[in-house]
Amino acid sequence: MKIGDVELFWLDGGRFSLDGGAMFGVVPKVLWSKKYPCDEENLVPLVAFPVLVRTPRSLVLIDTGLGNKLDDKQKKIFGVEAGWRVPDELRSMGVSREDIDLVVLTHYDFDHAGGVVMMSEKGLELTFPRARHILQEAEWEDVLNPNRRSAHTYWSINRELLGESGRLELVSGDSEVVGGVRVVHTGGHTRGHQAVVIESAGEKALHLGDLLPTHVHLKPLWITAYDNFPLDSIRMKETLLGHGTDEGAWFTLYHDPFVRAFRIGEEGTVSELWKDEE
Repeated sequence: MKIGDVELFWLDGGRFSLDGGAMFGVVPKVLWSKKYPCDEENLVPLVAFPVLVRTPRSLVLIDTGLGNKLDDKQKKIFGVEAGWRVPDELRSMGVSREDIDLVVLTHYDFDHAGGVVMMSEKGLELTFPRARHILQEAEWEDVLNPNRRSAHTYWSINRELLGESGRLELVSGDSEVVGGVRVVHTGGHTRGHQAVVIESAGEKALHLGDLLPTHVHLKPLWITAYDNFPLDSIRMKETLLGHGTDEGAWFTLYHDPFVRAFRIGEEGTVSELWKDEE
């Protein structure tokens, strides 16, 4: 996908499933199940697809996928159906792990930060050893001091090497991280959750992370039960969706197995879909 002079590529970071009630929160199943499929156990299919952003000067990766460190029990709990293929997919594009300049982490939940550290023949190592890893300062504070709820998603195996590496760059609030790519602190899903804005040659894409996990979550009130600060999610989601709609921006997605990106039409509904076959 092209946004001006910038190219976007979705990488296979794993396929899994979660409870539909958790993914749609207080929205009744009779409503969301008309728009999104589930199986007899109420599980909905999801992906963890990092977005590679190729600017004229840098290679930027938004989030990192599930990683390759899940044990059999974790794979069963999270319904993992297909593993993490990010390094292989980069290699097929002629890109090495060392070529990535920046990793922008929307937040540090295991399904977004699991690929920060990988298991190799040498043991644990940073997947992208040369990259600056961009994270909100508030998010890292919570990663280092998880509460009873976040301890189940902020895993020490995903953070320790990065914390010791000197490759972690903390920002506070909105910040341009490289020309044409900036982060916007949103909170909501987590205290330090951030969105990513990509702009080039008068075109724009917004990546809202887990504020907009699938195209079905378009309505501001359709948020997940995993959101720690739901009212903040609703407020920021409504604001960013409004700005993006007014500017004709693409909204890129991380968890949607059916749609990679979409635009919003005049009536506030999906007007254009970007899928793999395109």
